[in-house]
Amino acid sequence: MSGHVTLGRYGSALGTGGTGTVTYTREVGERLRQVRIDRGLSLQDVERRSDGRWKAAVVGSYERGDRNITATRLLELAEFYGVAPGAVLPGEAPLRHADDATGIVIDLERLDALGGQWRALRRYCESIQVQRGDFNRRVLSVRGDDLRALAVIQDLGPDELLEQLRELGVLQEG
Repeated sequence: MSGHVTLGRYGSALGTGGTGTVTYTREVGERLRQVRIDRGLSLQDVERRSDGRWKAAVVGSYERGDRNITATRLLELAEFYGVAPGAVLPGEAPLRHADDATGIVIDLERLDALGGQWRALRRYCESIQVQRGDFNRRVLSVRGDDLRALAVIQDLGPDELLEQLRELGVLQEG
């Protein structure tokens, strides 16, 4: 895997009507635009406040759906906007608050032992712990917005991710 993940497969899993990458890319773009506008930012403001890291033309092309965004860049842009990653992911349900509990718990020690293709997921779990100030726990309670972001990192739909984590003995459901 090259490290670049387009979101089309995941979009189909979320129920975009089976139209694939193009529809999903546009839906992600619409969410990105809405988050930016909600923050009171123009495209030029984004470029200026990011010291040029986020070029106005590139962010605009993501928002129009003219350009696919990698999962990594999507997570970084959500962080720049100061929103939970799920806030920039389309879905059938309205956005949930980041505090919404799902009853899903990930055993971080078992996740660590998997290594390989699961390292990026583990790093993201660590970032959630840092964000929550939760450093001494061996498990992570997954909130609603986090589940979709974790699935994107693995290039899976949320249900597929949960199934794989169950099979690997990493998932605990409460």
